[in-house]
Amino acid sequence: MEVKRYVMGLFRDEDRAVGAIESLKKSSFKLHKVHSPVPSHKIMNVLDRDRPQSKVGYFTLAGGIIGFFTGFLLAIYTASEWSLIVSGKPVIALVPFFIVGFEFTILFGVLGNIIGLLTQARLPRWKNLKQYDERCSGEHFGVVAQCDDADQDRLMAFFIEKGGDAKRIYVY
Repeated sequence: MEVKRYVMGLFRDEDRAVGAIESLKKSSFKLHKVHSPVPSHKIMNVLDRDRPQSKVGYFTLAGGIIGFFTGFLLAIYTASEWSLIVSGKPVIALVPFFIVGFEFTILFGVLGNIIGLLTQARLPRWKNLKQYDERCSGEHFGVVAQCDDADQDRLMAFFIEKGGDAKRIYVY
């Protein structure tokens, strides 16, 4: 079984984390992952990554459309199955069925949104927990880099020199 070795630099200051990422990109070490307690435009800019457009809205739209037709067809099916004629009115009346369709639109739109959120965010992510430090949820920025066995001490010194703490991570 191959053991992957990483070193995580933990920084309290966003600017120091950005400086470490810039220096890391110019060095021989390989930047693997960055953990941030808040969304950071500075980190996104230094990583040269644009935030991709979310596809969750399409799931919500599809859920809403499916919900409307499901509610409408359910009301038509129910009315035609038990044809209760009231005062000579038609059994299948469109206006009252729009109310049921509207309610199902909201219900299925919310369900589509939840499904879209879970699938597009790839939740839950169990495999990345070994490369995560709980302090990155509060006040630290974590920069994870991969290196050879011989260079681990040099990479740890690099992160300490840049103003952070260093921690070794082993992934089996």
